[in-house]
Order: sequence, then structure tokens, then C-alpha cells
Amino acid sequence: MAKKLLYKKYKFIDLFAGIGGFHTALHNLGAECVFASEIDKYARETYIANFENKSPNLFKYNHFNADITSIKKEKINDEIPDFDILCGGFPCQPFSQAGFKKGFDDDRGNLFFHIAQIIEEKKPKAFLLENVRHLVNHDDGRTFSTIRRILEEELEYSFYPQIIKATDFGLPQHRPRIFLVGFKKDKYYGDKEKEFKFPEPKKRLDFTMSDIWEGECSRDIGLTLRVGGRCSPINDRRNWDGYLVNGEVKRLTPKEGKAMQGFPKDFIFPVTDIQAMKQLGNSVAVPVVQAIANEIIKYIIKLDSEE
Repeated sequence: MAKKLLYKKYKFIDLFAGIGGFHTALHNLGAECVFASEIDKYARETYIANFENKSPNLFKYNHFNADITSIKKEKINDEIPDFDILCGGFPCQPFSQAGFKKGFDDDRGNLFFHIAQIIEEKKPKAFLLENVRHLVNHDDGRTFSTIRRILEEELEYSFYPQIIKATDFGLPQHRPRIFLVGFKKDKYYGDKEKEFKFPEPKKRLDFTMSDIWEGECSRDIGLTLRVGGRCSPINDRRNWDGYLVNGEVKRLTPKEGKAMQGFPKDFIFPVTDIQAMKQLGNSVAVPVVQAIANEIIKYIIKLDSEE
């Protein structure tokens, strides 16, 4: 409780918010979401249904934006409140092996530059970004190098990248993703003893797929939730939602999907199951983000206390 009260003063924004994985994680820590943006109308429905009561000011002051590109650079300070941490799972399609691999030549890839503009104008204490792990190697590493150069050299933030799996923080799916963390005025950047450290992985799962299914599942660790290819044959390499439970084939529903992503049991989906599974496939794993965000806030406190 003391930690949550301590963290309550910290404010964050939730870009490319999806259904609110970042929001859930930082809200659990006691931080306040002061601005969010999500363009998909169905994801917006889910976001509103789950956060209208938890973060009422977000909606009261009309700070739930539908299209981040609608906010031009010269209007950023007028339309986005001040905040401490910028969060964003920026669109991964341009950087994914499954996508067209166009990187910054794809309009979706260019959305990263909207993040950069907001950081430039608002100068938050920190950022926490998430993407597919293949971002590191996209275009022979040039895409990742460009992101790093912009954040480090142009915006003058430190840059800490790490690939983390959901299993590292207790969830029964691997889901490797790259997380990018950085801080303004990071006096310890480059000092291996004092600089930011990602949280230590857990030694075991919090629960298995048998716990989720409430039956004997052939897998302890599930398949990474995805967006396409639902209902492929269970032995097909494209299968991700089919499981052998008590000797029978069962398909994931939102109930099992949200448990695999670490969302609370009371998280609701006011959309079809098809939409809900798509939304879960696009989401971040909540316990992973929460563990990283906890270390970020501790590091901000350390930086602030020694200014």
C-alpha cells in the first residue's frame, strides 16, 4: 500500500493503447493515466468499458484520443497534459517477420515519429516502448539503429533495450517482445553499477495451462497468442489456439486468453469473442509491463532524489 501511495503522483500516457495492457499495469502500481490514444473502434469500446470508472478524468477531460496523427506538433503541448512516463506498444506490423518489412517506408512505421515528437515537446522523465523482437534485426539492424539514434542523440535520452518473455514473469506463454526504456537526464547512463536494470525474471510460472483450463492440459506453457490463423488443425504449425485438454481438443476463449496475458478476472469485453481474441493477441502481457514499470518508477525516484 505504501508503494502504491508513493507512486500515485506519477502520471503516464498510453499511446497505441489497444485494450489497456499498459494502463492496467501502471494503474496497479498507483500511477495515473492522463492521456490515451487508440484508433481501432472495437479496442476503444473495450478500453472505455474497463477504464471509465478507474480513470474517470481521462474521459471527463476528453483525453482519450482516437488518432494520434491528428495532433500536430505545434498542438502537442495544448492537447496532451504533462506526464512523467510515455508508454506505447507502437504498431509492429512494419517490423514483423509476418509483415511487409517496409519499416519507416510504411506509414505505420512512421507512427514512431509521432512518439518522438511527443517526447521532444513534452520532455517526460522516461519512456517505455514495446515491439516485436524482430525489430532488432529489421532491415539488417538499420531500423533499430534509427530508433536508437533518434532517442539517444536527437532527443537526448538514455536507451535500454531488452527482449523479455512472458514466461519470465509467471505467465504460461513465451511471447518474446523487445522493451525499450529510457530516461531524461540519466546521470548513471553508462555506469554499469548504477544504471537502470530490468527486473529479474521469476524462477517459476505462477500457473500453468492446466490451471487455466481447469483440467489436464498437454502443455504447461501455452502457445503465444496471435491475431490470425485461429482454428488451424491442432498439429498444424500455425495452430496457437487449440489445446488437448483431458484428451479433447479445446479452443481458447477470451476467458483463457486474458489469463494468459495477465489481465484481471473482472476485465470485460463488450465485443464479440472474435474481436476479443484479436485484441488479446495484440496486447502486452500485463505482469511484464508492471514489473518493468515498477523498476522505472524506482529509478526515477533515485534520479530525482539525487539532483
